[in-house]
Amino acid sequence: QFKMQAVVRSQPAVRLQSTRPAGRVFQPVQAAASSKQKTQGRHRRLRKKLSGDAERPRLAVYRSNEHIYAQVIDDVKGHTLASASTLVKEIKDACEGNGATTAAAVAVGKKIAEACKANGIEKVAFDRGGFAYHGRVQALADAAREGGLDF
Repeated sequence: QFKMQAVVRSQPAVRLQSTRPAGRVFQPVQAAASSKQKTQGRHRRLRKKLSGDAERPRLAVYRSNEHIYAQVIDDVKGHTLASASTLVKEIKDACEGNGATTAAAVAVGKKIAEACKANGIEKVAFDRGGFAYHGRVQALADAAREGGLDF
């Protein structure tokens, strides 16, 4: 038969204290997201519910620091049905080369509405692309509505 003997230690065990809360000990520290990453995250969340098809394609807007772009997309086929941006020569000349203004966004909105009418598209689903519905994005949407698009 075996007998259990107590182990005698010469020094008491020292318990080290963690400087972090117990739940976060093994979690890596993450850097704060940049504004572009936040915009992309908002766009991903938005796209979970928003999709374009043949009868109601998606009007996608992208706003950069210097330009604004709009595309009408059939997501089922993966085709771009119409597009307009401040890089198009007619719009670039109309807004005197500065595509970062609300006047340029209005011109793009009117152009995308014309292109949709030419392709027989009247109803679209507006995709703001993760950007706030304000300023240039709102100006483009209002101009597209005035041009005859329904959304």
